[in-house]
Amino acid sequence: MVVEIPAGTNHKYEYDYGAKEFRIETINGNERVVDFLPYPGNYGFIPSTLMDKDRGGDGDALDILLISESLPTGSVAEVIPIGAILLLDNGEIDTKIVAVPLDTLQNVIDARSYQVFFIEYDAAKRIIEEWFTHYKGNRQVELIGWRDDSFAWREVEKWQVAQ
Repeated sequence: MVVEIPAGTNHKYEYDYGAKEFRIETINGNERVVDFLPYPGNYGFIPSTLMDKDRGGDGDALDILLISESLPTGSVAEVIPIGAILLLDNGEIDTKIVAVPLDTLQNVIDARSYQVFFIEYDAAKRIIEEWFTHYKGNRQVELIGWRDDSFAWREVEKWQVAQ
């Protein structure tokens, strides 16, 4: 994965493919800052994926949340998808892969599968749910549900593009 937004920040960075650089997202000339708690993990995208609109995607790379210590914008991390959270954002389904670092020395939770995450880290799962359903303000994003690690891997494969 490529980190756009480090864990623990409220500033929304995104990768500008044309300029080949990370930029703070702006709305009406103002920096976009999340008016809620900071990001609960490192947020970014999975390289070589594109959720094309012709197949029901949003036109961007597949989103991913890495549960780990904060990593700087632009970091590349090897990850293990442990699940996916499905959201309804302004009437559109928004899938976000949830992952842990491949390197066990970087883990902050001891979950390498959805089953362990779901059972042993239910509170972390609920924090992620609450964050994604409230960071844009009440009622803008709704939780559809969670899917397991097999679903997450299939989503990555589904949206991969040829290099």
